[in-house]
Amino acid sequence: MARAAVEWGRGGSKRFCSFKRITVMVCCVNIVAALLVLRSFYSSFFFASSSRVISDPFSVDQTKRIEESIQIRREAEPVELVKAVRKLTKEFSREAKRGLKLPRSLKQKLVYEILHSLQSVNNTNVTEQRADAAELWRVEKLEEVKRATRTKSNSSIPYQEAKMLKRALESKWPILMEEIGLWTPADVINSEHNDKPENEQDPEEIIPGRPLPPECHAELHTDYDGTAVRWGLTHHKESAADCCQACLDQANRAKPGQMKCNIWVYCPSEYGCYSPDIYEHKHQECWLKQAVEPRVNFKDKYSESYRTDHSNAPVVVPWISGVVGA
Repeated sequence: MARAAVEWGRGGSKRFCSFKRITVMVCCVNIVAALLVLRSFYSSFFFASSSRVISDPFSVDQTKRIEESIQIRREAEPVELVKAVRKLTKEFSREAKRGLKLPRSLKQKLVYEILHSLQSVNNTNVTEQRADAAELWRVEKLEEVKRATRTKSNSSIPYQEAKMLKRALESKWPILMEEIGLWTPADVINSEHNDKPENEQDPEEIIPGRPLPPECHAELHTDYDGTAVRWGLTHHKESAADCCQACLDQANRAKPGQMKCNIWVYCPSEYGCYSPDIYEHKHQECWLKQAVEPRVNFKDKYSESYRTDHSNAPVVVPWISGVVGA
C-alpha cells in the first residue's frame, strides 16, 4: 500500500507525501500514544496512593482522642465570661464616647466654687483637709442640683444644666475632677508586715551554745571592767555557758588569799571582738575577772564620740558578760 502510494505520488498530485514522511508520521503517532498510556498509568497510581494517605492519616484510636479533646475544649470555654467581658467592653466604650459634655463656662464656674471652698483649709494636714473639703462641696452641690431637677421653676440652676451636673456629681465625679484639674492624692497606708512568731528571739539576741544557767546573769552586748583572774587570750571556751562555768569553778577552787572570779566576759563573734587595748581578741575568748564593785566598760552600743576617736570601733558592743555571786 505504501509502495502504491509512493508510486501514485510520483506521478500524481504534489499534495501526497513520500514514504519516508508517512513512516515518520506513524512513529510520532505511536510515541504520542505510548506517552498517553504511560501518563494514564502514572496518574492512576499516584491518585490511588495519595487517596490512601489522605483518607486515613490517623488511626481510629487517634481520631477518637482528637474528637474527645475538641469536645473537652469546647465545653471548657468560658462562654458566659466572654459574653460578660464583651458586654462590659461595649458599655465602657459607650461611656467613653459620651464622656462629660459640660460647657466650658459651667466647668469654670465649678472650679471657682471648689477653690472658694478650699480657702478654709489650714496648713496642717493639707492633703486630707482638701479631700474632705472637696467631698463636702460635692455633697452639698449634689443636693442643690437634685432640688433643681425636682422643681423646674424657681431654681437658680437651669433644668438641663442641673441634669448634667447631677450625672457628673453622682457617677462621673473622678472624670469631672480630672477635666477641671482637681487632683487629690490617694491615702497611702504603709503597714509593716511582721511574720516573726511570737516570743521568737532575733538572731542577734541568740547566744550560741548550750543555755546559760540563771546564776550566770548573762548580759548581751556588755563588757565589764575588772582585774584579770585568767587571761582570755590563752583561755578559750566553746560557749558562753562554759565560760561562766569556768568562772564559778575557779571561785570554788580558789584558796584563801587568792582572787576569786566574779565576772566572766566572753567573745561569741566568729570575726573577733573589739577592745581598746593593743591585743587582737578572737572568737571564744573567755576572760575571768574580779572586782569588788563591778563596773561596766561598754553597754549596748559605742557612743558617737567614742567611735569618732576610735575608728575601728563597731557600732554594737560584741561581748557577752555576767556577774556571778552577786
